[in-house]
Amino acid sequence: MAIGREIWRAGQARPGIKGRNGMKAIFDDRQWKHQPRHFMANGAILPNPEQAERINRLLAGARDAGCTVEAPGDAGIGPIAALHSPEYLVFLETIHTRWRRIEGAGEEVIPNIHPANRSDSYPKSAVGQAGYHQADTACPIAEGTWQAAYWSAQTAITGADLLLAGEKSAYALSRPPGHHAFGDLAGGFCFLNNSGIAAERLRAQGLRPAILDVDVHHGNGTQGIFYHRKDVLTVSIHADPERFYPFFWGHADERGAGEGLGYNLNLPLARGTGDDAYLETLAVALQRIRAFGADVVVVALGLDAYVGDPFKGLAVTEAGFGRIGAAIAALGVPCLFVQEGGYLCDELGANLTAVLQGFEQSA
Repeated sequence: MAIGREIWRAGQARPGIKGRNGMKAIFDDRQWKHQPRHFMANGAILPNPEQAERINRLLAGARDAGCTVEAPGDAGIGPIAALHSPEYLVFLETIHTRWRRIEGAGEEVIPNIHPANRSDSYPKSAVGQAGYHQADTACPIAEGTWQAAYWSAQTAITGADLLLAGEKSAYALSRPPGHHAFGDLAGGFCFLNNSGIAAERLRAQGLRPAILDVDVHHGNGTQGIFYHRKDVLTVSIHADPERFYPFFWGHADERGAGEGLGYNLNLPLARGTGDDAYLETLAVALQRIRAFGADVVVVALGLDAYVGDPFKGLAVTEAGFGRIGAAIAALGVPCLFVQEGGYLCDELGANLTAVLQGFEQSA
């Protein structure tokens, strides 16, 4: 479905008719251009689960929640470069063209070698740079990936700008997602850290943002970006990484470092945790956000905590998602929902509707 585009500058009034509940949803058609094919899990090559069809289901869910869909503006590369290194951004923009020059190369950029640590030498080779900038095989880069990721980030930036212009809430349909992306490292279907970019946009305008990540997977990229900082609080509720992606991050003893010590909170849950226990844990997360004095919240909205999601990490129901939205609304501060995970199942759109309606009806 084509969505008309508009170009605007931050601070300008935006035209548009609000839906029945007043929340605006942001999406750009160019996000369709990312069409990943491959994904390796447990040594098997499988179809990539981050399919563009997610867009149709999420758009339907947003509209069922009463949202009016608008196109983002283009704030340029600056807000993205505030979190991501120029070296990494050049890589993302150019690597597919370089990759296709390699004799016998596949259609997607997928690494087969990685440095032992981030201080190892930076190679000139496209193959070597892919290993440096791609953490795993779940973030293949194809012809349209950079453009889709760029507009996914602009979608989140526009959502932040709506809050700066006075909106109390907004939904950014950012796809591909972002919370596994570090400052110079893609991973887990993610390339640019949309939620982090939005939070940094809000912080730069004098606000005190907290990022609340409710995706079933820990937002390791978000944690990594802000781990040494105290001006953005990061809180994540997720399936215990002892036996679940991303494995190496997301443990309860990771509290931040340096100035950021005490400004990162991980709340891992046992596999199969359902609504009541999840909501009890969410109350702990919201208590920390209140204690931080957040005056705006960016929700990294993964819907893959759903009991029927293909990744089968947690067991939140559709009604549970409504309760999550209502609990977040009780914070009483502006809120930007930025789409993260949530994969193809019949209830994907309904779960989004439940979160947004739960929030709006309790705000």
